[in-house]
Amino acid sequence: MIPGFGLVLLFSIAMCVHVVRTHQQMYWLFIILVAAPPIGGIVYFVAIVLPELMGGSTARRLGQAARDRLDPDREYRQARAMVDDSPTVGNRMRLAAAAASLGRHAEAEEMYREAAQGIHAEDPSLLLGRAKALLELNRAEEALPVLEKLGGLGEAGRTPQAALAMGRAYQALGRNAEADTALQWAAGRLPGLEGIARYAVFLAQTGRKAEAQEALVEIDKRCAKATAHFRKEARAWRDFAVAGMAGA
Repeated sequence: MIPGFGLVLLFSIAMCVHVVRTHQQMYWLFIILVAAPPIGGIVYFVAIVLPELMGGSTARRLGQAARDRLDPDREYRQARAMVDDSPTVGNRMRLAAAAASLGRHAEAEEMYREAAQGIHAEDPSLLLGRAKALLELNRAEEALPVLEKLGGLGEAGRTPQAALAMGRAYQALGRNAEADTALQWAAGRLPGLEGIARYAVFLAQTGRKAEAQEALVEIDKRCAKATAHFRKEARAWRDFAVAGMAGA
């Protein structure tokens, strides 16, 4: 009978063989054998092997989550390499999104701005991405003209995400009546909790405490119904709302 240590060793060896045979990144060998045995092997199994075996969307999401947790810069590095190799608009958009997800908003804004040239100057995704980056950089006065240009493009520029960004810009500039309209409209239409969380903070900051509390009650109801996959994100937006309301 093979002792527990022997089973762990065999499992780790099997994962290392898979790394080599399937041409995965070589840093996995270090993670499996040196950095975090046997947890490293388990993470590799969940992130790489299990999605291959199951082939379903759930398994792919689990694998992606494990890879992101272990190596949060992975998507950014891959996107950067693609831009260096071929600086297309699509590749720049991917890099900008990856930079924004890491909090590198100045870089994201630059990428979106550089991509929105020529025939792509009125691309709704590029305009919205740049406006959101500007908002994160506390440059609402620059974001607003971008959002107004986006709104002038018709239905493609009048989405709940665009309305949320517009509301944030108005709020930052002290144009509360316009902010209220945009944020309320977005909160009622956006999936997830970002819209209602930001609206709750706005209500609290403009003295409408009772309405803000009602919004928080609604957030709590939605948090209770959130699936396991979205629970962490839901809690993060609830914490955002509570912190913003407390500071109002």
